[in-house]
Amino acid sequence: MVNPPMNVARLAAVDAAQAARVLNEVREATLAGRRARIAPRPVIEQSWGRMLRSGVDPEHDFRSGLLPSDEVRRRREESPLRHVLPVLRQGLLSVADAAQHIMVVADADGRVLWREGSAAVLRKADGLGFELGADWREDVVGTNGVGTPAVVRRPVQVFAAEHFVRSHASWTCTGAPVTDPRDGRLLGVVDISGPLETMHPATLAWVDSVAKLAEARLRELHQTSLEGLRAVAAPVLARLAGRAVVVDRDGWAAAVTGMPYVRRVALPKSLAPGRRWLPSLGSCAVEPLAGGWLLRVEDEAGPGAVRRIVLDLSRAGRRTVRVTAGAVSWSHELSPRHAELLFLLAEHREGRGAAELAADLFGDPSRTVTVRAEMSRIRRYLGELLHHRPYRFCDEAEVDVILPDDPRDLLPQSTAPAVTRKRNPAHDGRTGRPPA
Repeated sequence: MVNPPMNVARLAAVDAAQAARVLNEVREATLAGRRARIAPRPVIEQSWGRMLRSGVDPEHDFRSGLLPSDEVRRRREESPLRHVLPVLRQGLLSVADAAQHIMVVADADGRVLWREGSAAVLRKADGLGFELGADWREDVVGTNGVGTPAVVRRPVQVFAAEHFVRSHASWTCTGAPVTDPRDGRLLGVVDISGPLETMHPATLAWVDSVAKLAEARLRELHQTSLEGLRAVAAPVLARLAGRAVVVDRDGWAAAVTGMPYVRRVALPKSLAPGRRWLPSLGSCAVEPLAGGWLLRVEDEAGPGAVRRIVLDLSRAGRRTVRVTAGAVSWSHELSPRHAELLFLLAEHREGRGAAELAADLFGDPSRTVTVRAEMSRIRRYLGELLHHRPYRFCDEAEVDVILPDDPRDLLPQSTAPAVTRKRNPAHDGRTGRPPA
């Protein structure tokens, strides 16, 4: 009989010290391979499993080295999270300081970029290595309120001995991912941390709500930026004949002429003026505009053959597709759902119908509406590289898949039946390619 998972929040609300003692017993038993009197919560147990497989030492904390101050400054300047710091401060800091917490904001790489709050708690955080520039990815410092939410892509509270590394057991962390509202890309994690006795059951919902407010603010800023670019583009497009689209620096469309509206154009990371080939448009004349690009679609066909598509699923929190076509190479970070779908298409080069993909993803072939909607979104950035009826990569493409060293770490957040079957260690996934 399996013991039920512990209700940490309920017990801690009554007696934090007792909850810490019970969790320590659970941790010791689980890491020793014994059945615990009370099972750890699923999100914690799964994280501990990842730590054991990746070789994180639960008895010694590991610090990979702080980023130099100029690198922290550079990352701050490039992070979209800088735009929502006022929202995070307003929503979290006043309460955090009074409750003896600190607010920590990390980027998508788990690097701490901002830390504010109670001075006494900041000093305690220094003793744990929880400093500016520190690396708090889950596979570096174990289960924690920054790295674990980044992996599972949902809010997580880590209380006392739920931390994988013993030296963190005097601490409580509650983190929520902040994603780009335009495409679901992970931007970072906002976390409230402090001594274990400061834990409260409502903290998880509180931090999650503020993270969602930050995402709403990012959505508002994006729309305002596109409106400004649209005003710049209007007189330019009015003078043009033929097909053209004006996009911002990330490829989001502000205005089009002579062609159907597109929401986004996949751009190379280092786009420059001149003639360029883009997956969804073909050959284009690229010209800079204030805040974006003018893409004039040329009549002649672009290069016919795609050289290579690389689907990189090797890192828990960063899934990308990289495309090389002629002299052009570009990459796109994938949402969890898009990573699942492209992995399944790489496994089935002959193609997969909507009902088959629905069965693969949900165990229910009738959920074709969801599949078709997601595939439509994928085709917006892969364009002609992805065919339909059935869905498949184009025949000319060489498709490579980079998988985790341990098959059990494949898309760890996925519950898709077809993916969970592939996590079986017997699956031949170590070669970097799906089996023939």
